[in-house]
Amino acid sequence: MTTKTRTEKPASSQATARKAAARPAAKKASAKKAAAKPSANEKAAPQPQLTEAAAAKATTGPKADRTFAPALCFVGANDIRLWSLTPVERLRRQFAREAITRELSLAEAKAYNGPVIFVRADAVIDQPLVPILAKRPNLLMLDSAGEKLAVQAQGRHADAIAELLDKGGEAPVDLQLLARTPDQLDAKFWKALRKRETPYAFRLTPDNRGDVEWRMFMGTYKGATDLVTKHLWPRPAFLVTRWLAPRGITPNMVTMVGAVMVFLAFWFFLNGQFGLGLAAAWLMTFLDTVDGKLARTTLTSSKWGDVFDHGLDLIHPPFWYVAWGLGLSQGAHALETGIFWIVIAAILGGYIFQRIMEGIAIKWLGLEIHIWRRIDTYFRQITARRNPNLVILTAFTLIGRPDWGLIAVALWTVICLVLHGLQLGHALIAQRSAPLESWMAKS
Repeated sequence: MTTKTRTEKPASSQATARKAAARPAAKKASAKKAAAKPSANEKAAPQPQLTEAAAAKATTGPKADRTFAPALCFVGANDIRLWSLTPVERLRRQFAREAITRELSLAEAKAYNGPVIFVRADAVIDQPLVPILAKRPNLLMLDSAGEKLAVQAQGRHADAIAELLDKGGEAPVDLQLLARTPDQLDAKFWKALRKRETPYAFRLTPDNRGDVEWRMFMGTYKGATDLVTKHLWPRPAFLVTRWLAPRGITPNMVTMVGAVMVFLAFWFFLNGQFGLGLAAAWLMTFLDTVDGKLARTTLTSSKWGDVFDHGLDLIHPPFWYVAWGLGLSQGAHALETGIFWIVIAAILGGYIFQRIMEGIAIKWLGLEIHIWRRIDTYFRQITARRNPNLVILTAFTLIGRPDWGLIAVALWTVICLVLHGLQLGHALIAQRSAPLESWMAKS
């Protein structure tokens, strides 16, 4: 009897067969993948231009982080200096605050595969406009007279953009640029400086340099501040700041001199030399204006400088009031012990509680209480803070009654404390209906 035997294929032969069977399926999958994948020519094809609404959405939506960071390209040249800096040097520092530090020549811009911010080398642009330029594709920024200053566009359009910025004329239709002046860019509320004003944008020339410097200087002022800083110091502070800027004097150096004046004023007050003490105190307040303006006009602000300046402002006033009260005992107008402690308690208590109220407003209301309503901003000019209190002390010292001056400061502090308490209470109640918004942020 014959037995049929089955011959087994080796394992390697089986594997080969399985691979061969799988090839057609793999080829089909590859074909589908290749069909879905754009070709190199399709990748290089220009993307459609965005409308203004789409541009804003693209720069704020979840996909914004995956876009190219814009680079900078300056068109032309200008060596006129403002506050010791040329316009190009200023713009470099301003865009660096938005993490835009890559700079391209015109030739490099043409080959750059991404957005480029083209800026005239004589353009002077306010800081609130810089992040808008950095985030809005196809934006053509104009000054108030319609001069073309800056454009964000794809690098491949470099030649057309350079000609547009240099010679003017109409923008090529295919670029679909959105021409906007500063007042059309919704940047009037600057929260950091608690103010509402239209940002500036200029083309700098030798003829308008003085006007541009003055506008830049006034643009550094806070919207909610005291009446001395707002109305008395601007012109002399402008002259001093303009003198200091090109001489390498830093804001921290100015703040250090102000700190010396703080100690001198304290010493003079303590010894009953109120005239000399007031002279040192007023010089300190003036330098307190200058250091901030110097930092902002020369774009040399620093974290340490901010802490140093604001820390000094926060700590020294209570010491001045105590020294003043003790200094009264050096002359003929010493306060009785009981009255002395009542006055000092009112001033120091009022000072501390007002600061606490301001902190509560920022923490719980989301804005500074002095910019909630228009009347709050006006009241900030005269509320019981250092400079208005110095006005009171100076007035009574001039009539020979420094003791009445300290008592008047105590009374005014208590009045302001009550008014701020009512103000804060009203704000907390109003917040229950809707989130609070500064009057400066409303159009």
